[in-house]
Amino acid sequence: MKRKLVSALLVSTMVATAFVGCGSAAEETTDSAATETTEEGASSDDAIANLIASTEGTVNIDLWCSETEEYQTVMKKLCDDFAAQYPDVDLNITLGAVSEADMKDRVLEDVEAAADVFVFPDDQLEALVKAGALNEVAAQYTYDMNETDTAATVEAGQYNGKQYGYPFTASNGYFLYYDKNQLSDEDVASWEALTAKAEELGKEVGCETANGWYLYGFFKGAGCNLTENEDQSNNCDWNNETGLAAAESLQKIASSKAYKSYGNDDLLANLNDGKVVAYVSGTWNVNAFSEAYGDGYAATKLPTFEVNGEAKQMASYSGYKFVGVNAYAENTGWSMLLAEYLTNATSQEAVYEATGEGPSNTEALAKASSPALDALAAQSEFAELQRVGGNYWTPAESLGKNILEGKVSQKVLDDAVAGITQPVE
Repeated sequence: MKRKLVSALLVSTMVATAFVGCGSAAEETTDSAATETTEEGASSDDAIANLIASTEGTVNIDLWCSETEEYQTVMKKLCDDFAAQYPDVDLNITLGAVSEADMKDRVLEDVEAAADVFVFPDDQLEALVKAGALNEVAAQYTYDMNETDTAATVEAGQYNGKQYGYPFTASNGYFLYYDKNQLSDEDVASWEALTAKAEELGKEVGCETANGWYLYGFFKGAGCNLTENEDQSNNCDWNNETGLAAAESLQKIASSKAYKSYGNDDLLANLNDGKVVAYVSGTWNVNAFSEAYGDGYAATKLPTFEVNGEAKQMASYSGYKFVGVNAYAENTGWSMLLAEYLTNATSQEAVYEATGEGPSNTEALAKASSPALDALAAQSEFAELQRVGGNYWTPAESLGKNILEGKVSQKVLDDAVAGITQPVE
C-alpha cells in the first residue's frame, strides 16, 4: 500500500494545511508544524531546498497520461528535464499510458495502487474528489496558478471552494475541421450546405452522432436542456416539441450519403485515405488533420442546422484538463513539485507544440496560435462545461444510433429521456 506522506516542508514554509495518514482516507492535521505560517523572507526556494535535504533513497513517481504518441513523447521529455534539475536526487519517474477518457475509472479501480500523478479532464474532478483520490492543492512551490492561468480554468479545478487540479490545458472542446481547398466558407456554415457539397464532391463529412458528448450539441443548440442534480441524476427535456424537431432535423442531415458518424479510430483511417473533407473533432487530432489537408488545413466553429425552418447554431461542451496528485502518492512533495513543473508556462508551451492543445497559462496561451484554437475560441460563445450524471451516456448513445438509423419518434425520445433521468442507485 502506498503511504500518504506529509509534505511538511512545503506546508511549514508556505501553507497552513497538510495531509497525513496511512489507510483508506486522509486526515487533516492542525499541529504546530502544519499550521505554521510563512515566515517573512521565506521563499519557494527554501521549501524546495528543504525537500531535497530531507529526501533519502530513490523517489519513485508513477505518471499516467494520454496514450497518444505525441503525449507520451512530450511528457517523457518533460519528466527527464524535471529530473535533470535535481541531480542530487534519485528520481525514478515511470510513464504510463491511460486514455484521459478512462482516467477516472482506472484511478478508482484502486486509488492506492493508481499513479501518483495523472492527467484528467475537468468533468471527472467531482467523482475523484468524492472518492478521496486527489490531494488538495493548498499551496504551490514555484508559481501561483491564480496569477498565471486563466480564471475559468482555475475555477474548473475546484470543488466546494478547494483546489484539486493543476491547470494543464484549456482546449478540451470540439469544432469543425475542414479542407479549404475543397470547401468554401459558405459550404461549412451549415450542415445542410456541407452535406450537399460533400455529396457533389463524392466525399465524406460528419460528426460522431452516437456519442452523447457530440449529440448534446444538436439538442442544446435547438434550445433543449440537460443538467445534473446534486445526487448526479439528470434533468432532461429532449422529448418535448423542440427536442422532437431537433431529432428530425439531425435525422435528415444524417440521411445524406455523405454524412458519417465515425469513432476516432475510423475517422483517422478514413481521413488518411482522403475520404473525409470535414469533420467535428478537437485539438487532440490537430496533427492528423493538418497532415491530411496540407495547405488546405482549416477549422471553424460548428455549423448551424435548421429546426422548424430556422437556423440554429450547434452548441458544444467546453472543457479543461488538469494534472492531479493522488491522495496516496508515495512521495507527496515530489509528486506535487512534478505536477507544478508539468503545468508551468514552459511545459504548457511544449505540450501545445507537440499536441496542438491550447494552454491555460496566459503567458503560454499568448504564444499559441492555430486554426484549431481560433475555431475553439469562436465556438466558445456556444459552449459550456460538461456537467452530466453517469446515466446520460448509454441512453444518449442509443438515441444517436436510432437517429442514424432513421428511427425518430416521440416514443424513441421518451425512452431516451427516461433512461437519462433515471434515479441514481
